[in-house]
Amino acid sequence: MTYLEPTMINARPTRRFTQFALVAFVGLGALSQARPALAQAARDPQAEQFVQTRAQRVITVLADKNQSIAQKKTTFHTAIDQLADVPKITNFVLGKYARTITPDQRTRFATAFRVYAENVYQNRIDDYHGEKLTVTGSTVRKPGDVIVNTTISGGQVGQPLPVSWRVLGGGSSWKVVDVQFKGVWLAITQQQDFVSTIDNAGGNIDVLIAQLQRDGQRSVARK
Repeated sequence: MTYLEPTMINARPTRRFTQFALVAFVGLGALSQARPALAQAARDPQAEQFVQTRAQRVITVLADKNQSIAQKKTTFHTAIDQLADVPKITNFVLGKYARTITPDQRTRFATAFRVYAENVYQNRIDDYHGEKLTVTGSTVRKPGDVIVNTTISGGQVGQPLPVSWRVLGGGSSWKVVDVQFKGVWLAITQQQDFVSTIDNAGGNIDVLIAQLQRDGQRSVARK
């Protein structure tokens, strides 16, 4: 199995968080529950350059064999902050429960969510072998909202894989807010899983937090 293939860590809803290791911080957020509709519009070279630079940086960090684990963890954390809008992601994946979560729960969820996410991909460092991201075009949905199309090739990837990135911002300030892989927008899928977990727990957000904490601890134990 290559690192770009879907995997299942367990049978619980958080399994989909491992579907796309390249994205590194799963989900990668979104601003609405509707899948982005691709309108015909001009390309945005600034958005394209952002994805080319920052997404490739994440891949490069994961594949770097010259850094210690501690150094790589720090570099990886920074690379994700530069690529994705982490606070927006954290709020989005909670869905309707983002309106009712307490400040204490939000703090614990944000910590557990990020620790689990980063550990998942750091545990699969050996799966990265010099893959390359290439931008193939982009579509401006509206000013400041762009879908950037790319392919991933090289390394363990047999045939180039198409991946689309939704980015928000403008000028030199952009952030990825969702990623489409094999026809699936991952943030939306992640939100559905998390909301389902909380719904099944009678609206108790602490159940999801505890689940992420357990999964994060297991990931650390496997290192």
